[in-house]
Amino acid sequence: MSILRNTSAALVAALLAAGTLTTAAPAQAAVAVQFDGGSVAFGYSDGYWDRGHQWHRWPNAAARNDWRIHNREHYYGRTHTHDRGGGWRDRDHWWER
Repeated sequence: MSILRNTSAALVAALLAAGTLTTAAPAQAAVAVQFDGGSVAFGYSDGYWDRGHQWHRWPNAAARNDWRIHNREHYYGRTHTHDRGGGWRDRDHWWER
């Protein structure tokens, strides 16, 4: 009888421990990343050049699409490696005008 009682107690303890493990997991919070397109010089499908001549990948498709919509004259719908010089345009510093 004591073996049955010890086994039952162990089973209850294991079930309680399992229940606390599943509820103790930290909740994941949604993180919004804000993209400031103000430093983008030239945009391409695979990323962009900033005005300091540094290459970056777009943080996400939404950032790329938003910048493309608002800056059509400076967005090129191809990869930057398609263009000479990796797509950097020395003669077109439109942001300085």
